[in-house]
Amino acid sequence: MTPKNTQDLSDTQTAVETLRAALNSAGIVFPSLRADPASPALGLVELGRVGADVAVHLAKALEKEHRE
Repeated sequence: MTPKNTQDLSDTQTAVETLRAALNSAGIVFPSLRADPASPALGLVELGRVGADVAVHLAKALEKEHRE
């Protein structure tokens, strides 16, 4: 049986990889995107800090998706 924390980390890592792939397909890079190591049991994803240009690019991509 897999310990709960290991399973949570695996699910969190899958979420990170899925988000990273989606962002990359939109030409967006979050350099600090990772599973939050401080709280593995919570399954949190740390987005990190991005420049203003990346934030604007993300906003435009989300707006475009929302309109379609």
